[in-house]
Order: sequence, then C-alpha cells, then structure tokens
Amino acid sequence: MADNKRDYYEVLGVEKSASADEIKKAYRKKAKQYHPDLNPGNAEAEAKFKEANEAYEVLSDDQKKARYDQFGHAGVDPNYGAGGGGFGGGFGGFGDDIDLGDIFSSFFGGGGGFGGGGRRANPNAPRRGEDLQSTVTISFEEAAKGCKRKVDVNRVDVCPECNGSGAEKGTSPTTCPECHGSGQVMAQQRTPFGVIQTQRACSRCGGKGKIVENPCQKCRGRGRVSKHSTLEVNIPAGIDDRQILNVRGEGNKGINGGPSGDLHVNVNVRPHPFFERDGFNVWCEVHVTYVQAALGDTLLVPTLDGKVKYDIPAGTQPGAVFVLKGKGIQNIHTKVRGNQLVRIIVDVPTKLNAEQREALLKFNETMGGSKPDMDDKKGFFGKKRR
Repeated sequence: MADNKRDYYEVLGVEKSASADEIKKAYRKKAKQYHPDLNPGNAEAEAKFKEANEAYEVLSDDQKKARYDQFGHAGVDPNYGAGGGGFGGGFGGFGDDIDLGDIFSSFFGGGGGFGGGGRRANPNAPRRGEDLQSTVTISFEEAAKGCKRKVDVNRVDVCPECNGSGAEKGTSPTTCPECHGSGQVMAQQRTPFGVIQTQRACSRCGGKGKIVENPCQKCRGRGRVSKHSTLEVNIPAGIDDRQILNVRGEGNKGINGGPSGDLHVNVNVRPHPFFERDGFNVWCEVHVTYVQAALGDTLLVPTLDGKVKYDIPAGTQPGAVFVLKGKGIQNIHTKVRGNQLVRIIVDVPTKLNAEQREALLKFNETMGGSKPDMDDKKGFFGKKRR
C-alpha cells in the first residue's frame, strides 16, 4: 500500500528543495551503502537498496517529482485511479477522447489561420495523430548493455466498436444534405462595397461533411477513444542519461486514415555506486594497500562484464590510472566500446601497533630517511622559539 511507504525525500536523506545534483549524489551514497555486492546475504540492505532505487526513479523525473510533491505516493502509483482517474500522461486523466484539432478549429477556423480569411482545410483529409511523451528509469548496466522495458501510456486509438466511423454498429454516417459532404457552405453578405461571399463551417454537420444519426455508444460518435496501453520498448546499448528515444507510430492514432504520431521516451539512468560514465568510457576507483602498491599485485577489478584480473606493477603511485581496453560502454552509433579507466587509491593505515610502527621506522632507515621525532608535539613549524 502506498500509505505504508516512507517519504522519498526521507529515504534519500535530502530536503524537498534539493537540486537534481543533490538528489543524484544522495542516491549514489545510499546505493553504495546498501549495494548487494557489498552486503551479500543481507536482506535488510537489499530492501533499502530497492527503496532508494524507487525513490530516485521518482525524484529524478521532473514530471513524477511534481506529481509526488502535490499528491504524495498516490500521484506516482500506476494503479491509483485506474480507468480514467489516474495521473498518467496523454488523455487518461479525462476519461474521454479530446480532439485538440477540433478545439483549435472552433477558435481559429481550421486551416484558415488566425485571421479567418484563409480556406478551411478539408475535414475529411487524413490527419497525423499527436505525439506522446513517457519516461523510464533504468540502471547504469541496462544503459550500457541495452534492455527491454515496458512503458505505460494513455493514448487515443480507433474505437473498436465502430472502427472509427462514429456510428453505431450496423449503421454508417450519411452525407450532410446541407453542404453535400464538403463541410463548408457559402454565405453572402451585403456591404457598401457590394456583395461579399465567404465560406464558413457547415452548422448542421459541424464542418465534418457527414452526419451520424445513431452515434456509437462507446465513443459517443467521435470515432476515437482513450486507451491505456503497455508497450515493450527496446532501449539500445549505450544510451545516456536524459536522452530521448523516439518510437515511431506509437503515439495517438491518426484521423481519417492518417498516420499515427510517435512516442518520445525520456530515459533516466540511475547513477552507479562504483562506476562513473565519461562519454563512452567508464571510470572506477580501486583501493590498494601500501604494500600492494610498493611490491605490485594481481587485483580483481570490477567491470561491466564482471570482475577481471589486472596486474599492477611494483612502485605503483597513488592516483595512477590504468586502462582496460574495450571494457567501457558501447557507442550507440558505431557499436565500438570505450575503455575502462582504473584510478588507484593507496590506503594509508590510520592505526598502527608498536610492532608495525617499529617495522616502518626500520624500513624508513633502510631507505635513507631520518628517524622522525614522534614526541615533538610543538606543531607544524617545529619547536617553539625560546
């Protein structure tokens, strides 16, 4: 139940006024803290990791965040208000099909422009359907490798009962006797300059050229209905955060046999707790001990393809960067993969026992270094002047 969920801002530990960057940093911190790879077998950590993912999916999406801020969990719950009362995109919130073209035609006279002096467009001509917008949130790995995701949209479709005619099953629209199917009638007006003829929409058929005497009960004579659809969308490998994926023909259905509009899918990519994207390259940090850096060692380095072995040479310096060829992200256009860049972080021990301290001092002497005065507490600038 949505009522049992924690507040998403509380989950990520940010204020409601937090910026997009602050939300992203907070999520990355939580994801790293509760990531299953760092907490194997920990059911509580796994639950918190999923909770953080859910919170970021909503708060990283401007539209979902706005609905959440206004309505709470109910505003982003896909099951809330099913059947026309929800908060989804498209026309689902209105219950009925709204023809924006007809609305603008009533104000501006169809294709005649704002001045009304042009010729009205043919009402029976094919018209393209409107484009729709949707949003999906995917993981860093899904963006790198590609995936299939289901997208919920509310779109305008042809009425299945009347097949778009607007007439009750078994009947069909008839040609308007007033305009003879043209949708327009001529009007004459006497002026001081003579008689002026103008065209206007036929009042009897509303400019459609046809009359539906027995309207379809499902669509109420409109020929189109609002329909909730679930589509499976192929997200290509290499897609980046905030990119828009265009799915042709999955928008609103056209009118009078016109083509369907497109569906524009806004892709949000959750940040990764270990990896950071740089174009088609991937950065990560690997921590080693002082001994590993000095003597060299074989490391297990995490990559998008799993862990791989990599030999660091003796004398590796802090901040050194090694390149794993072809272990980055696939270029969405050329299909060539980038590289993975591994930055070495040398961990300096913070607590030493007496034996470890003595061993380091002896090592320091063999390197020609002087013995540090560990008892001098006078500060950074040396002994206090007398």
